Amino acid sequence: MIQNVLSIVVALGLLITFHEFGHFFVARRCGVKVLRFSVGFGKPIYRYVGKTGTEYTLAMIPLGGYVRMLDEREGNVPETLRDQTFNSKTVWQRIAIVAAGPVANFILAIVIYGLVALLGVQSIAPKVGNISTNSPVSQTQLQIGDEFVAIAGESVASWEDVNLVLASLIGKTGTIMVRYQSEGGGSLHEDAIHFDRWLVGEEPDNLIRAFGVSPWQPEVLPIVAQVVAGGAAESAGFLADDQILAINGVVIKNWQQVVSLVQKSPNKALRIEVQRQQNVTVLTLTPNSMEQNGRVIGYAGLAVVPPKWDDSLIRERQYGVFESLNYGVEQTYKMVSLTVSSIGKMLQGLISVDNLSGPITIAKVASASADSGLQSFLKFMAYLSVSLGVLNLLPIPMLDGGHLLFFGIEAIRRKPVSEKIQGLAYRLGASLLFALMAVAIFNDIARL
Repeated sequence: MIQNVLSIVVALGLLITFHEFGHFFVARRCGVKVLRFSVGFGKPIYRYVGKTGTEYTLAMIPLGGYVRMLDEREGNVPETLRDQTFNSKTVWQRIAIVAAGPVANFILAIVIYGLVALLGVQSIAPKVGNISTNSPVSQTQLQIGDEFVAIAGESVASWEDVNLVLASLIGKTGTIMVRYQSEGGGSLHEDAIHFDRWLVGEEPDNLIRAFGVSPWQPEVLPIVAQVVAGGAAESAGFLADDQILAINGVVIKNWQQVVSLVQKSPNKALRIEVQRQQNVTVLTLTPNSMEQNGRVIGYAGLAVVPPKWDDSLIRERQYGVFESLNYGVEQTYKMVSLTVSSIGKMLQGLISVDNLSGPITIAKVASASADSGLQSFLKFMAYLSVSLGVLNLLPIPMLDGGHLLFFGIEAIRRKPVSEKIQGLAYRLGASLLFALMAVAIFNDIARL
């Protein structure tokens, strides 16, 4: 719980602060007096007043922020300061100030992706480990061990690339081409796959699995790496380096068999044969019980020797400074395109609203990405920054995009939209945002 909270505070805190700094920076350059720059909402816990009179505030609730500018619509302004009000600026200056927030998020995403590239991008080659029957891939001649090269005209060099391409194909009706290479660097092949409203209305938990394949993984041998102190395995007499040969007469070939049989046997004695150096030893293991996802499973307290990956499947690329910047721009563009496309498909009914996620899911993903390492967490932050930028550009009143819509109309008509119409639009926009937030939070709770 603590890690979840800290991860989302760090991620959202930085992204929202950068967003608001975009508004702040351009407002100052346009000659607007900024009264307050607040990181967070609620009661301030720290205040600092700068030389220009701007109050910098750190508030109790770190999941947001705002920039308050001098504006005659919000109160009386002295005659000497009227040229520094937001409403006194030209429509193009106001458009620049409002658009600066989302643009700052896109710039931040480019910088973060560039940093990831500088650190070195490591990925796993998209080699197929299993193929499901009656799936899109089953229409092809793809074999286990083959490696994807391109899907729907997009080159793929990792499972992450495959996942992004598949996300763009949700709702697809038509034919795409899949190019793959035979195992061991053999010949290239290309087959057609026919889609008919692929995954429309569904909420797949894994796009790669829904496509009909699973990534190749090295076989995990049933060799014990560590015995947890005080656990059932220690009581049974297990030692590090023991190799499990059989459980209740069932020959064991990989670690997944061990996990499956142990989980099915809470508080039940298991007769286990192990290879210990040159001898075969028989042990009796009675797994402890624990609750997981609403069901009781067995737990032994054993850690397995991690498998060794084939070096040829681990792809790593180092980037220079300029290459990293280009990588950041490309990745940000891909994520912007994917986000915009997904929103469009949701409006068309091709993607279910069940896919909307709220703060709970964001916190869980933030925590999981932090667990996976610095690069994973940075990629998550970059994608979240892109999402924040795109969502704020939606033409919904109360969001930056809503303000930009009104200013755009003003630029065309050469006069502002009436305050009555704006007020009504803001109320409708607030209702829509609260409804979307309610759906997202409901989805979060349902996933829990």
